[in-house]
Amino acid sequence: MANIGFIGLGLMGAPMAGHLLDAGHSVFTSVRKTPATNELLEKGLQVKASAKEVALSGDVIILMLPDTPQVEHVLFGENGVSAGLAPGKTIIEMSSITPIATKEFASNIIGMGCSYLDAPVSGGEVGAKAATLTIMVGGEQSVFDEVKPLFDLLGKNINLVGGNGDGQTTKVANQIIVALNIEAVSEALVFASKAGADPAKVREALMGGFASSKILEVHGERMVKRTFDPGFRIELHQKDLNIALQGAKELGISLPNTSTAQELFNACSANGGAAEDHSSMIKALELMANHKIGDDV
Repeated sequence: MANIGFIGLGLMGAPMAGHLLDAGHSVFTSVRKTPATNELLEKGLQVKASAKEVALSGDVIILMLPDTPQVEHVLFGENGVSAGLAPGKTIIEMSSITPIATKEFASNIIGMGCSYLDAPVSGGEVGAKAATLTIMVGGEQSVFDEVKPLFDLLGKNINLVGGNGDGQTTKVANQIIVALNIEAVSEALVFASKAGADPAKVREALMGGFASSKILEVHGERMVKRTFDPGFRIELHQKDLNIALQGAKELGISLPNTSTAQELFNACSANGGAAEDHSSMIKALELMANHKIGDDV
């Protein structure tokens, strides 16, 4: 059994840490007791005074944080993880952050005699709870092989895609595809509903054809049923698309439809929807159409 530090017990991090505890591993964190961690404390989660103390206690330290600045602070801030590292320890960064920062963080950690994997995930809160996350990993093959049993407790589709930073690049590509698929499904259902068709029946029919997709299946149902409790919040997808658009600027390429999807998310956020599920992108299109799907059915 491994000694694992886990920092970032949010909507996804908490169930992920729970799977590690259920498997018999020792898990340490640096957060105080909160409602989200009560169940984990009952399973044996141990709370340390700081990220430094977590790193001192763990052989593997997993980070699951909102954005690049938080990761940098936890790693290199006062009493941060880096202050508690010793040669031979492994950092697994499972947040979604910029590939450029990832490469810098990895270089610093590796320079301390430790290992670093960037391993962002896809699947949202549902995938985290079900341990069916897709995990996109960047780093050395030998390090990946060593910690693969831990990944197996958290996900089902686990791939080493290249060196440090390539995991984050893959996650950015994933978020582009997901956002554009949400936009496509939203446009289709708004069109169908405005034309007088039942969007629920249209969705059901489309599920049997070439237009079928996971987004149509899961998020299309959310749109029809108006269930927008967050599995993955709009504000987090905005953050990921900002990374994509900034990366595109640095690479000198255009991502026109990604830009459109981001503007739709921006409209939702401006209307109070930042904390809603990203499937609620449809609300921006409904505002432009002056029509909520199902209104005329």
